[in-house]
Amino acid sequence: MGYKRRIYLINPGFQIKFSLLICFLMALICLSYPFIVYEILNSILVRYVNKIPELAKDIPRAKETLLLNLLIWQAIITILIFIICIFFSHKVAGPIYKLSKFLKDVKDGQNPGKLFFRNGDYFQEVAEDYNGAFKYIFENHKKDLMYISEVSSYLKNIEMVVPDDKKAVLNEIDKKLSEIQNRFNEL
Repeated sequence: MGYKRRIYLINPGFQIKFSLLICFLMALICLSYPFIVYEILNSILVRYVNKIPELAKDIPRAKETLLLNLLIWQAIITILIFIICIFFSHKVAGPIYKLSKFLKDVKDGQNPGKLFFRNGDYFQEVAEDYNGAFKYIFENHKKDLMYISEVSSYLKNIEMVVPDDKKAVLNEIDKKLSEIQNRFNEL
């Protein structure tokens, strides 16, 4: 099923740490960029200052403006990378959240049905593996339940020919089988 999730911070701890780590690495790598551009342009301006002296008074302000503009663009790029990382990470955190919710439902005795992730989410194969594993478990569960019913019937038949002192043991075994059968029926 394809539906859109409106909440992008599904696992804020993971997503914000992931995004901040990527932004930190990008900022660290790109921090030299404004200063390199600044130095290159500065060396070009110094050459022309000697040829055109009236530029000398405007150069300090121009250099400050240039450096400030480069740093602002770097900040904007870092913010954009952060936002992109949040969008990217929710395609990872969403499936993990949904799988965790499904497993909790199973633990609580509910049958949540088939697991599916949104189109575009990562780890689609996890949903397929989950569905396959639980299908296998439930098929074996049905076989075991049928076998317990058969054993219970055999015990009732045997009870008719067993001496009275042994019937208590058979009744206890039948009682335990009924308890197991009831737990199986709850699933």
